[in-house]
Amino acid sequence: MLLLCTSAALGAQQFRASIDLVRLPVIVTAKDGLLVRGLRPEDFDILEEGKPQKIAYFAEGAPGEALPLHLGLALDTSESMGGDLRDAAGAAIQFVEALEEAVDVTFLDFDSTVRMGRFSPSSYPMLFERIRERKAGGMTALYDALGAYLEGSLSRPGQHVVLLYTDGGDSSSRMPFNKLQDLLRLGNAIVYAIGYLENQSSSSRMSQQLRVQQIARETGGDAFFPASSNQIHEFYAKVLDELGSRYTIGYLPPNPTPDGKFRKVEVKLKRPDLKGVKVRTRTGYLVAATAGFH
Repeated sequence: MLLLCTSAALGAQQFRASIDLVRLPVIVTAKDGLLVRGLRPEDFDILEEGKPQKIAYFAEGAPGEALPLHLGLALDTSESMGGDLRDAAGAAIQFVEALEEAVDVTFLDFDSTVRMGRFSPSSYPMLFERIRERKAGGMTALYDALGAYLEGSLSRPGQHVVLLYTDGGDSSSRMPFNKLQDLLRLGNAIVYAIGYLENQSSSSRMSQQLRVQQIARETGGDAFFPASSNQIHEFYAKVLDELGSRYTIGYLPPNPTPDGKFRKVEVKLKRPDLKGVKVRTRTGYLVAATAGFH
């Protein structure tokens, strides 16, 4: 079933008021850029607001059925995508076919409006047809699209990975960025963004790139900016590699009070032999106030 969403409907839901387990997606990268595998819980220090936390959950790679992965696939179909939409659609289909871990895919294509539908593996042929048939037109409601997925994910247990493809910044959303940022901090979705910004003017490209990076890195994901459409497959392969090599680390929050405050989180490595290795995770999390989040 295809759902049509505009941002007028995005503020209607209430948000969860407490959190039982803080789960962090953790990517560890060596100096040469290769992913570091085979680490154990005792190799990590977890800090919330600068204070050490005891690890209560740990998994390397796909955690399996205990923590199912839901994929959100967000595709910019605005007018400026006309020359690149075919390549973007083909790469997205290959990504879905390669990510065997996903239990379902929520496809969002967005221009001035957001269209959203969820597909199980048995209905992937319908999903691929939907992706291929999209036509470019309209403006770019990027914040509305991400917001629609994030709001829906709050009531669905498991992991959520969002793969976003866009060729520019937001130009028509009704959802402001500060609300989108709160949604990124409230849920547990990891956002990976592919930003093909070569069609944008040099004056706007930098600010758009910084915003896309901010969205992704808020969640522990990353953003990639191909210089040509031929690089799209390369970056999608990098995302797949990261997902297969990620660590999922959980701990009980020291202050689960639903006070609407942001808790800053850090993940560090203990081992001295791993000096210079980079650790990436989400910046922290937000626990919504009991009265709701608006």
